[in-house]
Amino acid sequence: MDSTYITMKKVQKILISQPRPQLDRNPYSDMENSYGVQCDFHQLIKVEGIGVREFRDQHIYLEDYTAVIVNSRLGIDHYFRMAEEMRFSVPETMHYYCISEAVGNYLQKYIQYRKRKVFAAENNRFEDLLPAMHRRPQEKYLMVMSDVHNEETLNMFAENNIVVKPAIMYRTVATEWPKDKPFDYDMIVLFTPSGVAALKKNFPNWEQGDTVIAAFGANTVAALETAGFHVAIKAPTSKYASITTAIKDFLDAQNED
Repeated sequence: MDSTYITMKKVQKILISQPRPQLDRNPYSDMENSYGVQCDFHQLIKVEGIGVREFRDQHIYLEDYTAVIVNSRLGIDHYFRMAEEMRFSVPETMHYYCISEAVGNYLQKYIQYRKRKVFAAENNRFEDLLPAMHRRPQEKYLMVMSDVHNEETLNMFAENNIVVKPAIMYRTVATEWPKDKPFDYDMIVLFTPSGVAALKKNFPNWEQGDTVIAAFGANTVAALETAGFHVAIKAPTSKYASITTAIKDFLDAQNED
């Protein structure tokens, strides 16, 4: 983190651009109790599914594929939503390749879970699924994606001779900031490049000044810096696994100043 920001105005009011945690006891409530700060939770973005007509413009026919690749529970929800809206009955023989065991387990909401149908990456890396994929050379893969996505995963599959068809089924859009709610935060915490775009859309003339910006993820940091903002707090790093740990360290240093 940038120590020059520690000497600026005391951080008292923090915007967390995520939903409020469901549990009363969470890292942010601990932060409020320990440092006397106020954490406001407001999503700058929301996800909405695309319609059938727009999906058909991609010239994708769900019945052509024997396997679905998903990187989130959200992707699972939108795959089965799209199947229902297109009156496609997902066959019992469909295979599912998931970024993690947690995502794979979520499939039980829609299917009868069987290990021979669901393959989950051990370390949250799609590379871990390559051996299972290579054992099924006849498989035809459809990957559920957002309109904003990283091409690296698709490139990785291509480099390993796995043909994957990307299927955009949902998009991320900016939420409108309430007109009667002041935007007067000492610190803003952002988690996605889409959140950065939403910040710019809601406040096109906003200048950072001495507002501290914290960012989770290298892509979020890059989006902020490209937009001309200074990022004082970054995670994950070799020192900080979570953004809350990095923020707490920042507040500790500020209190010592």
